[in-house]
Amino acid sequence: MKTPKVAIVVLNFKGWQDTLVCIESLRKQSYSAYHIVLIENGSHDGSAKKLAKLKGSDLTYIEESVNHGFTGGVNIGIQWAIDHDYDAVALFNNDAKATPDWLENLVKAQQKTGTSIVTGLLLSEDNSRIDDAGDLYSTWGLPMLRAENLSPSKAPESGFIFGATGGATLYTIDLFKEIGLFDNTFFAYNEDVDISWRAQLTGHTVYYEKSAVGFHKHSATSKKIPGFTAMQVCKNLPIVLIKNVPFPMIIPMGIKFFFIYWAFVFHKIIHGAAGPALKGVWKSLTLWPHALRERRRIQKTKTVSNQYIRSILHKGMPLRSIRRMQHFIRHPFSRGTEFDY
Repeated sequence: MKTPKVAIVVLNFKGWQDTLVCIESLRKQSYSAYHIVLIENGSHDGSAKKLAKLKGSDLTYIEESVNHGFTGGVNIGIQWAIDHDYDAVALFNNDAKATPDWLENLVKAQQKTGTSIVTGLLLSEDNSRIDDAGDLYSTWGLPMLRAENLSPSKAPESGFIFGATGGATLYTIDLFKEIGLFDNTFFAYNEDVDISWRAQLTGHTVYYEKSAVGFHKHSATSKKIPGFTAMQVCKNLPIVLIKNVPFPMIIPMGIKFFFIYWAFVFHKIIHGAAGPALKGVWKSLTLWPHALRERRRIQKTKTVSNQYIRSILHKGMPLRSIRRMQHFIRHPFSRGTEFDY
C-alpha cells in the first residue's frame, strides 16, 4: 500500500512561544512521510523573527503580511499541499502538542476506513479532561464538541462521527479538490463544522480515531482578542445552517435555532459583550446572500439522502447547552455560568 505524503499545516498568530513547542512535538512523529507547512499569519508582534529561525528539510515557512484568519491561513497551507502533490493535509493548532504516534494513527485509520476526514482525541493541556473527541451537530442547529470536559478514561471508542475539529485533523487532498477549501467568509470558528457538513452531503465520511492523541491549550489565540469569540460565533452559526441543512429539515431546525441563537445573543448583551455580539449579528446578515448562493451550489451536489443526514445528527439540544440554558432561564443576570453554544 502506498505511503501517503502528508503536509501538516500549522498557523501562528501572536503565539510564537506555543508554536515552537508545537513544532517540536510534530518533529518527533513516528510517521516519516510528512512535511510541516508553518504559516505566520500577520502577527506583527515579533513572531516572524522568532519563527523564521526554524529551519530544516522537513519544514516550509510562509510569512504573510496580514491576518487571513484561520480559514484563509490554513487555505494557504492546503493550496501549498495541492500544488506540491501531497496526498493529505493534517491541520494542527499551534497551541497544541502531538503525541509521537498521532499522525501515524490518523493515517492508519484513514487507510483502514477509506474515509476522507480523520480526527483524533484532543485532551486538555494537563491531561485532566477531554477537549474534543470529534464534533456533533444537533437538531437544534448547534455544533457540539463530543465528550467535552469528561475524564480521559471516558473517551469514546473509535468510530464514524458527524464532524471533526480543524485543530487536529487529517483531510485527504481529494476531498478538497472535490468540495473546495474552507470558506474564507468564516474567518474563524465553525469553518470546520461547515466543511464537515459539505463533506457529509457529498457522500464523504468522517472518522474518529481514539489512539491519535493531542494536548490542547484551549482558545490560547482567541483569548488575546476581547470579544472576538462572541462576534465570530454570532456571525457564523447562522451561516452554517443556511448553507448546509437540507430542505425540509431546515424548517423545524431553523425555528428551534432561532430561539436559542437569540438567547445566546441576549446573554452576551447583558453580560457586557453587546458590541461584539451585535456586530456579529450584523455581519451574519450581510453574509446571507453569500450563504444562499452557496446553499444552491452545495445542495445541487448533495448525493446522500435526508434519512442518512438525520441519522448522523445529535437528537435534541446538546447536554451542555441544556444545562446552560436552564441556568440562564433561572438566573439571566448571573455571571456564574457562561452560556455558550
